[in-house]
Amino acid sequence: MKHLSLLFLLFPVPGFLDPSRSLCSMDEATDKKIKQSFRSLREEPSPNLAEGLLTGFPHPSWGHRLTQLQVSEAVMNIGLRCRTVSSRGGLASCPEGLAVTSCSCGFACGSWDVREGTTCHCQCAGIDWTAARCCGLGVGA
Repeated sequence: MKHLSLLFLLFPVPGFLDPSRSLCSMDEATDKKIKQSFRSLREEPSPNLAEGLLTGFPHPSWGHRLTQLQVSEAVMNIGLRCRTVSSRGGLASCPEGLAVTSCSCGFACGSWDVREGTTCHCQCAGIDWTAARCCGLGVGA
């Protein structure tokens, strides 16, 4: 029975290896929370505002609300985009526009630091690989 238990440890769970999933569950939860927060701030335009926009003569007091609606629409298209970058050796750098959110190192090294917000540096000697989880805000994500 012991050997059977060890055998299950050697086979990863297929659900965790689905390459079509671009975001991990923490990324998805964060992205969902961001969108919910902005959705609650969003206001629907009043019929008078829509009518003013159609005629081309909006009332001067509508300017603030119009700007608020434009910003709200733009914010609704913002989402979290993440990817994992791995490399040989002790350094892994994120692509431009993304920042390090976590690092992992080979040889069970738990000692790492983030350099300039974009590079994972594993501090143990003789590291064979380093991985960085990189995230950033993206439009249409």
